[in-house]
Amino acid sequence: MNLKIGLTMPELVNILPGFYRITLPAALSDSMHGRMLAFELNTVRILDSEGADGAGYTFTCGRNGTAIHALLERDFGDLVLGQDGDRIEWLWNKLWWGLHYGGRGGPTVLALSAFDMALWDLKAKRLNQPLWKLLGGNDPHVLCYAGGIDLDLSVEQLLRQTDDNLKKGFRAIKMKVGRKRLAEDVERIKAMRQHLGDQFPLMVDANMRWTVDQAIRAARAFHPFDPVWLEEPIVPDDFSGHARLVRDGGLPIATGENLRTLWDFKHLMEIGGVTFPEPDVTNCGGITPFMKIAHLAEAFNLPVTTHGAHDVTVHLLAAVPNASYLEAHGFGLDRYLAESLRIEEGYAVAPERPGHGIVFDWKGLEPIRA
Repeated sequence: MNLKIGLTMPELVNILPGFYRITLPAALSDSMHGRMLAFELNTVRILDSEGADGAGYTFTCGRNGTAIHALLERDFGDLVLGQDGDRIEWLWNKLWWGLHYGGRGGPTVLALSAFDMALWDLKAKRLNQPLWKLLGGNDPHVLCYAGGIDLDLSVEQLLRQTDDNLKKGFRAIKMKVGRKRLAEDVERIKAMRQHLGDQFPLMVDANMRWTVDQAIRAARAFHPFDPVWLEEPIVPDDFSGHARLVRDGGLPIATGENLRTLWDFKHLMEIGGVTFPEPDVTNCGGITPFMKIAHLAEAFNLPVTTHGAHDVTVHLLAAVPNASYLEAHGFGLDRYLAESLRIEEGYAVAPERPGHGIVFDWKGLEPIRA
């Protein structure tokens, strides 16, 4: 018996990209990206033939958003329109190989990430399930930390920001390192450790600042303050350098927010170059490869953490058994969302709404369209 007789699958009928520039209330800076005055937000909405819709997004630190928007507007439609939106793996590979020669990284993968996110949102909505349950449904309560871009804050400002985050329900904090003198970083970490107490989870993030030798020296200097991890101490492409750092630095290493493929993560894990794999769903190709990276990390007995996009990645960590900390970092996006991430005593709570549950204020975004 052919069970498909009389049944039709909804087809993708429209792609609606959006491009916005979110000005920050105050300039932010870290050790390598420089002074950031605004973040670019690229969104994409997809509609199917039954009227259902899904939304996805990615972001930049202020540049390249135009290229992402152009890809979504000009190059995706002829590859996916008219296709079955439930065939996410097939669509992902069609886009990956269709754009591979001029892509395989950069804006192309960021655009693919946003589109893939929208596909999963659409599918979960059609099935009337929250995304975290559709993807595996492990535990909706996910450990969470507050991530700040605070390298240039004074110690007093840093501690004041920390106290504000504690009042919001956070029970883990990440701070930036990578100042010109290592002694300054040590002084700031020491102040934070004294302020928070010996057992409080504290992470430090160098944003690719150092050479391998400098990173080893820094890791050893930070060791007395017992950070949960040292994040992105060197450039992401130096895989052997990461392995040497894990071996000789004496601290757990979190990295991966600038890796673009499943195969990058596979290589890094195989050579022992990471302790906390850290994919970013907005730039690793989307939810489809993120989940593969998370399961690959489980096979290596590694806990997976995240970078950015906390309103989506809370679902992804809630789906897997090897979840570590979720980074909560909204880049000013929260004021354009109907609901913000729920934090309860150090845990982020994945919502029960169908899909990823993100509802953009499209009218509110219109005045900042780029």
